[in-house]
Amino acid sequence: MKISARNILNGKVVEIVKGATTSHVRIDIGGGAVVTASITNEAVADLKLEKGKQAYAVIKASDVMVGID
Repeated sequence: MKISARNILNGKVVEIVKGATTSHVRIDIGGGAVVTASITNEAVADLKLEKGKQAYAVIKASDVMVGID
């Protein structure tokens, strides 16, 4: 994965809370830290995110994105 953001935090999905159009994805990045990203339900489906799957919290400015290999 190559992207312009420099803050890429590797972790594991610990929770996905789906709403009407968006989901809150919680990623445990270790050391007791958990990052929460708000992404579309479509993105959750496209990335095949599920609890226990490895994922990345990609941070650029004030936005948090989720990426996978």
